[in-house]
Amino acid sequence: MSDFATLEEAFAQIEQRDGRYHERGYLFVLATLEYAQSRLPARRHLTGGELAWACRDFALEQFGLLTPTVLRHWGITSTEDLGRIVFLLIDVGLLARAPSDKLEDFDRVYDFAEVFRGGVGYRWSGLEGA
Repeated sequence: MSDFATLEEAFAQIEQRDGRYHERGYLFVLATLEYAQSRLPARRHLTGGELAWACRDFALEQFGLLTPTVLRHWGITSTEDLGRIVFLLIDVGLLARAPSDKLEDFDRVYDFAEVFRGGVGYRWSGLEGA
């Protein structure tokens, strides 16, 4: 089976299970994983909190001041939404999880209104110096 068919099947499964997020939101999370991994000295598992902060940084790099609008359009308004996306990607086999990973790892990592206000806020330490 080709990668395209696998991805197409995965998104069909996601749509059946939970249609609240735009397909681009899932692709954004997958792209963020690559973005974060490329900034680490060696590939490793990311915690929910690390991935949430990496999503913030990647979104700001990609969309600037439009970040909150773009994410909201995709149905993403909190770090909890990022967690639900990650776990749906795990459920359909596009991501793997560590035994200690749980959905609650994404609960209230940061407040969207606060961190996207004018592009200020925390930058994940794993991405510093990139």
